Amino acid sequence: MKDAAPKTIYLKDYTPFGFVVDSVHLTFRLAPTSTRVISKIAFAPNPEATDRSFFLHGEQLDLKWARIDGQDIVPTLTEDGLRCDVPDRPFTWEAEVEISPQTNTALEGLYMSNGMYCTQCEAEGFRKITYYPDRPDVMSTFTVRIEGDEKVKLSNGNPVDHGDGWAEWHDPWPKPAYLFALVAGDLVNHPDSFVTMSGKPVELNIWVRPGDEGKCAFGMEALKKSMAWDEEVYGREYDLDIFNIVAVDDFNMGAMENKGLNVFNSSCVLASPETSTDGNFERIEAIIAHEYFHNWTGNRITCRDWFQLCLKEGLTVFRDAQFTADMRSEPVKRINDVIDLRARQFPEDQGPLSHPVRPESFQEINNFYTATVYEKGAEVIGMLKTLVGEDAYSKALDLYFDRHDGQACTIEDWLTVFEDATGRDLEQFKLWYSQSGTPRVSVAETWSDGTYTLTFKQHTPPTPGQDVKDPKVLPIAVGLLNPNGDEVVPTQILEMTQAEQSFAFDDLASRPVPSILRGFSAPIVLERNSSREERVFLLAHDTDAFNRWEAGRNLCRDSLMATIRDGAGHDDAWLDALERVVRDDTLDPAFRALMLAGPTQSELAQVLFEQGVTPDPDAIWAAADSLKRHMAQRWQGWIGDTMRRVAVDAPYQPDATQSGQRSLGAALLSLQTVLDDGAEAQSLYDRADNMTLQLTAFTQLLRSGHGAAATQAFYDQWKDDRLVMDKWFGIQVGAADPADAVDVAQALSRHDAFDWKNPNRFRAVLGGLAMNHAGFHRKDGGGYAFLADWLIRLDDKNPQTTARMCSVFQTWKRYDADRQALIRAQLERIKAKPNLSRDTDEMVTRILG
Repeated sequence: MKDAAPKTIYLKDYTPFGFVVDSVHLTFRLAPTSTRVISKIAFAPNPEATDRSFFLHGEQLDLKWARIDGQDIVPTLTEDGLRCDVPDRPFTWEAEVEISPQTNTALEGLYMSNGMYCTQCEAEGFRKITYYPDRPDVMSTFTVRIEGDEKVKLSNGNPVDHGDGWAEWHDPWPKPAYLFALVAGDLVNHPDSFVTMSGKPVELNIWVRPGDEGKCAFGMEALKKSMAWDEEVYGREYDLDIFNIVAVDDFNMGAMENKGLNVFNSSCVLASPETSTDGNFERIEAIIAHEYFHNWTGNRITCRDWFQLCLKEGLTVFRDAQFTADMRSEPVKRINDVIDLRARQFPEDQGPLSHPVRPESFQEINNFYTATVYEKGAEVIGMLKTLVGEDAYSKALDLYFDRHDGQACTIEDWLTVFEDATGRDLEQFKLWYSQSGTPRVSVAETWSDGTYTLTFKQHTPPTPGQDVKDPKVLPIAVGLLNPNGDEVVPTQILEMTQAEQSFAFDDLASRPVPSILRGFSAPIVLERNSSREERVFLLAHDTDAFNRWEAGRNLCRDSLMATIRDGAGHDDAWLDALERVVRDDTLDPAFRALMLAGPTQSELAQVLFEQGVTPDPDAIWAAADSLKRHMAQRWQGWIGDTMRRVAVDAPYQPDATQSGQRSLGAALLSLQTVLDDGAEAQSLYDRADNMTLQLTAFTQLLRSGHGAAATQAFYDQWKDDRLVMDKWFGIQVGAADPADAVDVAQALSRHDAFDWKNPNRFRAVLGGLAMNHAGFHRKDGGGYAFLADWLIRLDDKNPQTTARMCSVFQTWKRYDADRQALIRAQLERIKAKPNLSRDTDEMVTRILG
């Protein structure tokens, strides 16, 4: 177990490693509990370094021998590596270590999953494989020999040779150790090929366990679309002879971009209509694209140090969002991204885990794979593109690839490219990388003699370690509509750079209605006292899809807030306006479905907290349930007809058109279930021929209280499919009545099929409970205690998953004193665990504040 009280690492203390690595040769002699790793590494003094002390990272390694230039040495070993004296000239380091993949339950380094050897080296897993300078600025070519009885033996790069019981791979592109990968096991492949824009043929494979071959076709098509899109949009061509993807059941993350050998969580690559939902298909398409796009934005150009993580992740998330928007619906993709940002990143920004997009310090880097680094990092890229424009963005990216190919870079390198390509000064824009927190922007307006003026004020509240914030650069997209609903001023980008700033629009015939922050052009909280009538107007007339959706969502939020605070009835004027949108067959069904999805209960809790009202999870749930029932009763004359009209009468396709129809049908079925007590849901369950419809119906049967038979039938049908069973576990907890959610989770944790060591299964039950807002926040603290029990147990086996799950407690200070006391007690109980991992200790300490 790691030291529970490690030192803090600071960005300001960066120094280059004292040596460069010219080449790496690794030999793996595989055995479940006694794998031998023999390394041969060519080092040379680094002329840019001032510190020439020689330290190699290494954890949980049994060193058998070490040599320098063929001479045996005895290095000084520590818990986290080794030191020794080395010559002041180029030299060859050799060592042999023994490791135990089978007992490696942390799922980092080399470990085993259902008899398969696999690796996860990002961020610092390679040091659990062999002694090495495990830092991203140390890049080298790798040659790997794998020896063992396994049928398939894979590593990075291109295959060199193979024979009876061995295979060799060579990666000609220098890379840091975190991109190293090895997979060996009895696997089968789904093959294909791709011809790059220069005419180069590339062999493609998705490697899976026997029996999963039928779930690879969609993933392969997604890969080929990604390769073609990256050539067309970014001019980036693939650079090896082969590209392999491997599906692994036990994986802490979604996937990993290792050079030429992407390792995927099985849930993020395996798909079939019978076992995967529309959401699964879209997520698989996006993740495959994300990891492939890393080949250039992450692999060919990587991070100098882990503080620069957003350099590769923010840019690649932005690129995969562009890809999904092109493949599916741009407005729907943007709205979904904002929903996710507000649900995951905004609470992070506003709580004890707040940190800048580029942190200044960390104790455990695994804890900074956060929504702030990824999703907010992507928003920063999007703002930069908005500010400089499409053509300048493309010019800057070309310069970035030309200038920095093969390098480990910083945010300064990235911004300098844009300054050089566009002539802009981006010093103030850089604050987006260094200042934490979500800016809050208020708006005032005046109208006089044909001139309409908007005055914005920005303020970012204090966050841990940053009490004072400077004004940021904010691109605010604004359009103006006249009272008839016509657009009189199309979208303009107002570039705000001051704490307070005004923008005037002249020569207008009448006072306009503003549409502000179109497309959510900056990740801010917009504060404006607009009337209900104005929001209804924008819901009906706004030409910007995001702001049209935002108007409806704000009306829904206001109606719910009034019910929660005052017990008021629901706003029928808003519902009438919403009805016209939902029943408009000229609109994208996916957009109409989003219009029916109001704010989450957690989001309502945050809004109440910001308004000085202590949120009551039970009251929030009751208000949301009341609204759904009111909507169903008010619309009962047309719900069923509309639901049947959008039903897909064609063979299943996971494309945007059919997916949108099914999502609208699911939203309407939720209302119909209120009216018929699950009769239509049962009918749909009985006739469903794909997982999207089956799971939709199953969810509504559970929520109606009539899901017992379907629960057993679903289990009997899918008990042998591990990914579908994750759905079975998760949906029961998530759809449970809040009063029963903890009991349901407890019962499922005792089920024979609950494998708590598998991250997917653990997240299905424990994460499902955390998503059941009122259920998790049960007054007696049963949800808190249940989760803490499991986190304490899991920490010894898998610190990464444990630490990430701790984040569900980050909003604890917004609730009442009794709930705060109950949560604090559980956090302190976790912190008091003997030998608590470094990952979990840092998270709990930060959450406690």
